[in-house]
Amino acid sequence: MFESAELGHRIAKDEYEAEVPGLREALLDAQLDLWESKKFSLVILIAGVDGAGKGETVNLLNAWMDPRHIETNAMGAPTQEEMERPDLWRFWRALPPRGKTGIFFGSWYTDPIVRRAYGQSGDADMDRAAQEIVRFEEMLADEGAILLKFWFHLSKDFQRKRLRKLESDPKTRWRVTKTDWKHFKIYDTFVPVSERMLRQTSTGHAPWTIVEGGEPRYRSLTVGKTILAALQHGLQRPPNVTVVDPATQPPPPVHVDKLQVLNSLDLSQTLDRKTYRTELEKYQAKLNLLIRQPEFKQRSVVAVFEGFDAAGKGGAIRRLTSALDARQYRVIPIASPSDEERAQPYQWRFWRHIPRRGNVAIFDRSWYGRVLVERVERLAREGDWMRAYGEINDFEEQLVRHRIIVAKFWLTISKDEQLRRFEEREQRGYKHYKITPEDWRNRERWDDYQSAVTDMVDYTSTEIAPWTLVESNDKQYARIKVIKTLCDRIEDELSKMRK
Repeated sequence: MFESAELGHRIAKDEYEAEVPGLREALLDAQLDLWESKKFSLVILIAGVDGAGKGETVNLLNAWMDPRHIETNAMGAPTQEEMERPDLWRFWRALPPRGKTGIFFGSWYTDPIVRRAYGQSGDADMDRAAQEIVRFEEMLADEGAILLKFWFHLSKDFQRKRLRKLESDPKTRWRVTKTDWKHFKIYDTFVPVSERMLRQTSTGHAPWTIVEGGEPRYRSLTVGKTILAALQHGLQRPPNVTVVDPATQPPPPVHVDKLQVLNSLDLSQTLDRKTYRTELEKYQAKLNLLIRQPEFKQRSVVAVFEGFDAAGKGGAIRRLTSALDARQYRVIPIASPSDEERAQPYQWRFWRHIPRRGNVAIFDRSWYGRVLVERVERLAREGDWMRAYGEINDFEEQLVRHRIIVAKFWLTISKDEQLRRFEEREQRGYKHYKITPEDWRNRERWDDYQSAVTDMVDYTSTEIAPWTLVESNDKQYARIKVIKTLCDRIEDELSKMRK
């Protein structure tokens, strides 16, 4: 894989000086067109062996292009706060919006490669990380990002000479660290490990460009021209085009009868007032004690609430938060995305709110909007919401793997009960704010939402993050089922830690 990067590429000085002015001008023009059109975001990964010119290239790009529209991220070892979230959390936060360029000097590849090279993980661990990265990059590409991945390579002899040369010059000595020499000692292990990772993750969505890093002029022109070609290609792409060929997408699910998961629920279940009060006090106390257990400091909770309008999500959430210390939880209400959020992949705004360990995040609506309201209201293309099922499962798998308890609740009511609650809201002044014309309009799409919910449960109720369907015609019954289920989930997970 690295043979062409050890041939000794050279660019003559006069040839380089003749090409650079025109290249810089074209890069600036393309960058300005991208900023004005906001068609896509450009994500550039700078990776490779130490001493191959990665840092110099990052500085060069900021000099050749307009740094106002470049976000440079030097990703070192994760901080304590970052280690309390899934591995990709810190990269999601740093993704550039549409119209901008994000440079990652150190990326989501660094840790899996380094850990494998030092024997801290095995091939299976790295292969799993590679598969996760491929799905992540596919989603970014499908959401409109263009990914350019540069791997800067040096032969072992050239790397040794390069490090010694930098170390001998007082002006560049600071660039060589003990870590660089430590990495050099495992060169013969590092390169095959890197090659395995690159082989598995060079895809049509995000191919690797391998650059010989020993000759600055060749290196600079290769990177600059590759970026320019990507910018010009992306700018020529028609707006709102689907990156993935729609013909490769599977057809949407077909329902041949009206027997759906929501129709099978017994909505007549009720709880009398006295029993409700007793059960509420019992489970609120239990929830409070569970969150205060020493083991919970190594866990966290993401609770997702979805449901039909007026199904009682807000009331159920309030009964949960009443049992918690305000310093340990946060309720995240999800509305229509803002302009800032529309400029990012749809999951970006949810990754931002993943809680630290020992905390609870409660989502009032969530990432499931992609396969519910965006599907039903045709705010997302068919291919986009179809692929979202797999993307959501990947997202939740990352949360669970990072010891986050994912509890998902769908609150359902009958169409008649919804009408009664809508009319009650209109008649009572202190509830009037809860009813909007959009609620009445959504009610007209009741059957479409039923089908969407059925598919959502079928595709995303997994063994690690199952859906709890809550019969909510009786609010008291629904609230107890929610809080009891959450207590059971937390208690079960904490008991596993004690074994």
